Amino acid sequence: MTISVGVDVGGTFTDFLLIDGARQKYRIAKLPTTRDPSRGFLDGISALEVAPVAIDWLVHGTTIGTNALLERKGARCGLITTRGFRDILELGRRTRPNAYGLSGNFEPLIPREHRLEVSERTDAAGRIVEPLDEDEVRAAVTQLRAAGVESLVIHFLHSYANPSHEERCLEIARPLWPNRNIVAGHAIIREIREFERGSTAAIHGTIRPIVTRYIEEVSERFRGSGFRKDLLVMQANGGMMSASVIGENAVQTVMSGPAAGVLAAAEIAKAAGIRNVITADMGGTSFDVAVIVDGKPLVSAEKDLDYGVPIRIPMIDIHTIGAGGGSIARIDAAGMLRVGPESAGSHPGPIGYDRGGEFPTITDANLLLGRLNPAVITGSDRAAPLDRIEGAIAARIGRPLGLPAIAAASAIIDVATAGLVGAIRLVAIEKGHDPRDFTLLPFGGAGPLHAVTIARELGIPGVIVPSLPGLTSALGCVLADVRHDFVRTLNRRFADLGAGSVDAVFAEQVAAGHALLARERVEVERVEVRHEVDVLYRGQSHVIRLAVESPGFDPEQVLADFTRYYRERFAISLPEMVPMLVNARTTIVGVRTPIDLGMFRPPPGGNLTSALTGERQAWFSGAWHPTKIYRREKLPSGARLAGPAIVEQFDSTLVLDPGSRAEVDPLGNIIVTVGSQESAP
Repeated sequence: MTISVGVDVGGTFTDFLLIDGARQKYRIAKLPTTRDPSRGFLDGISALEVAPVAIDWLVHGTTIGTNALLERKGARCGLITTRGFRDILELGRRTRPNAYGLSGNFEPLIPREHRLEVSERTDAAGRIVEPLDEDEVRAAVTQLRAAGVESLVIHFLHSYANPSHEERCLEIARPLWPNRNIVAGHAIIREIREFERGSTAAIHGTIRPIVTRYIEEVSERFRGSGFRKDLLVMQANGGMMSASVIGENAVQTVMSGPAAGVLAAAEIAKAAGIRNVITADMGGTSFDVAVIVDGKPLVSAEKDLDYGVPIRIPMIDIHTIGAGGGSIARIDAAGMLRVGPESAGSHPGPIGYDRGGEFPTITDANLLLGRLNPAVITGSDRAAPLDRIEGAIAARIGRPLGLPAIAAASAIIDVATAGLVGAIRLVAIEKGHDPRDFTLLPFGGAGPLHAVTIARELGIPGVIVPSLPGLTSALGCVLADVRHDFVRTLNRRFADLGAGSVDAVFAEQVAAGHALLARERVEVERVEVRHEVDVLYRGQSHVIRLAVESPGFDPEQVLADFTRYYRERFAISLPEMVPMLVNARTTIVGVRTPIDLGMFRPPPGGNLTSALTGERQAWFSGAWHPTKIYRREKLPSGARLAGPAIVEQFDSTLVLDPGSRAEVDPLGNIIVTVGSQESAP
């Protein structure tokens, strides 16, 4: 067995989890995220008290690329494209940022002066209509280099059908470009839709220098400390890859930290016998929601990272809003109470951290309401200054609303909860699911704090709180397999699919996947290959994805499966329509030795009395309630709790409000039955 370490860098905290497979033991650390993430990374490893030379697997989930995109702090990027299509990234789909009115703005990732055109043209069938003007390519590269552009993207029309012009442009540009940050769009995604494909390539080009520098810096520092393996990096699809291929796959790191948490949540729920779960990951800065159906996270190949910035890569489908423990409460110009998306972060952080924060946050409201322990604050070595918290909430929130401080703090929680509930409702209903048919699985440091209230608002009957909710994303890093996804647009009628043509595409993608695994030099138990196709009727825009076999792809069988699925899903048959095979997809998974989640079981011999540490007043439903306080690590399997109660642990706090009931299962999860507050004693 091996020593594995998962590291998740969040906006407020960086989480570390060490798994010692031989001893079936684990160690944890949680540190405030530093301005230099690589330095904080090393500090956390030191806190785990493990020598880098002893680590066999070091897996890192990072938000470096995501933050650079959302904050528009990416590298200066240039684009060489087909003449006449310079503005495709800016024209987009001509949607509106807001449903009503014409307000809003859009800032393309690559400014217009850095988007240059060259003469060339390939049609949708892959036929060359106009040859590539190589002199224009050289002139464009020279112009962009002189403008101080750091990263270059080559994106030609219909290169998914025939990439020869992009490949030749790359050959010309590479010796003229001063660094490795140059990519042809078809190498990132070889799929139809010019805007989305171009946007994905632009995202890659924008974040590649930043992600590469960061990962290389971390890797170099670790090699200097004795680490002998390759650093592994989480991907948005729930898999991981070696740092040695990060430059070619930087776009895959977008949303990789939240994806790790959903992956872990799926495994935790399955081990507990729960198949359908809605995850609620609430940290210090954001709130991430995902849906798990029949034990598997929903995966999407279509997502908008921001208005007008779509990304087309396979990724766990996660919806994010700016609502975390550090989200700042304020009164807007209309006199309305708003919470987030601005966050106090780690520095200065909420007022309760006593680091100079002046603006009230969700964390501060929970401290004032007695739901968080003011004497022990995660990430701070000081007690919370309750008098300053009360004064700030009274002055900034209570006075404008005509409310006393406690009522104002309660209002902050109510407004925040409404936003969290709305995010879950949006995601579940958008995917065709009723939240009442699911169990809520909260994680992140603040997830369990609000979980029972959220579940009650949504009519969700139960909540499962994992053993280490504040380190669930770090656990997901440890659980992840090595994974790579490939896609090729064919866009052919089923009637025109030649014998073996689809199998040939799948074979090319399988060979590329095995070659990538070989370059990564990552030890795995076995390699699994999965194939899928996207199909639709000609004239439609939304595809249906079906799993298929290869070799031995049978167009007639796939067409029969498509017809049956369409009839069952939409209650209609369309024999007069022309079925099309749009995309062929291949997933290569290097399966690792599984981690036994049984190591998180409660230690034997505990009892409810020893877990009870005291009692304090906490505010629920407009009144103070005497509330019992328990230590999580001392709760034995089978222990039963009744709300109001609070369960505290190193990385999180669970609040059980009046009317709720909870029991510790054999794996150490706390299973909550929400109940109704009207039935509370």
